[in-house]
Amino acid sequence: MADQRKELLIVSFSDINADARVLKQVRLFRDTYDVTTASFGQAPEGVSQHIQLPVMDTLRAVNGRYILLHQYRAAYWRIPAIRAAWKALRGKKFDLAIANDLDAVPLVARMKLRYGFHADLHEYYPALHEDDPSWTRYRKPWILWLCKHYLPQATSCTTVSGGLQKAYREYCGLDVDIVPNATPYAALIPRAVSEPIKLVHSGACLRNRHLDVTLQAVQESDAPVTIDLYLTPNDPPFLQYLKDTYASERIVFHDPVPYVQLVDTLNRYDVGVHLMIPSNFNNTWALPNKVFDYVQARLGILIGPSPEMMKLVNDAQNGIIAKGFEAQDLVASLKLLTVERVQQLKAASDSVAKELSAENQMGAWVSALDNIASRGA
Repeated sequence: MADQRKELLIVSFSDINADARVLKQVRLFRDTYDVTTASFGQAPEGVSQHIQLPVMDTLRAVNGRYILLHQYRAAYWRIPAIRAAWKALRGKKFDLAIANDLDAVPLVARMKLRYGFHADLHEYYPALHEDDPSWTRYRKPWILWLCKHYLPQATSCTTVSGGLQKAYREYCGLDVDIVPNATPYAALIPRAVSEPIKLVHSGACLRNRHLDVTLQAVQESDAPVTIDLYLTPNDPPFLQYLKDTYASERIVFHDPVPYVQLVDTLNRYDVGVHLMIPSNFNNTWALPNKVFDYVQARLGILIGPSPEMMKLVNDAQNGIIAKGFEAQDLVASLKLLTVERVQQLKAASDSVAKELSAENQMGAWVSALDNIASRGA
């Protein structure tokens, strides 16, 4: 008789069907384990069970009075979203679990898991809002306490980039592996390039990403380029400001497309652009999923001198790196985008697409769960 499959719980305080990283966990493990998901939104395809959590803020919704009194444990457990999630999960039995992000880690650590759990940290939480002096003064000590008290209870941990890995090791004493936000392999080919060269940017519309710098550069450049943007309306007033200020024949705004359609949509373009202004620690050390989306779409890449993205582009030889993060730096880089050069960059992305695909970048998750599951062998 075949061995009974172990029961895996995946917890995330996000809309799981819009969370590419968590969906990759589901797809990676649903054929090996009986997967239960606990998250916002409807059940993803292929899970055995789904526990839909109420959509509420977690760590941002903390009652500051508990923090001021240094009642850090109470501060976490009295967050309404955490209390609701614990009510939904309390008493349920699982063999092992994945806790996505710091807000899920104490919750999962409290459960009666048979073998242990893995923590996947999408950000470096002690510096999450370091550009806000009030947050740094009042909230950061609590976040550090959560990290140092609960993360060591995880059997293993991963994060998204080398910079974040180093920070968790140096400031929290954690042995953390890396699983980058790689995109599933797409069997596409680079499309031919002609003028005007078609730039594209996809992602969240957030003020601290300073998309206006990129748009100002395109507006001021005399290079034969256009840019199309597929932005999620995270900050509707800022998105409207961008449209009112920059929309033109050369700068076109589109509604976001579902993630399953994104890479095919991006494949119509020539160069993916991402100038990540280093406004905080996490932005400085970001290695975002959109860079991997651009690779799978067989695009050239145009970035600023962000260390993690620079390493990827330098290794793959598939992009151009601006000298700085100002509009004039990007204007100078746009002049380098000839038809011949962009065709070379797209061919380079094609040559590394399998190597940089999600299928080849998730080994640390597999090893971590194999290790936890082996405790019950």
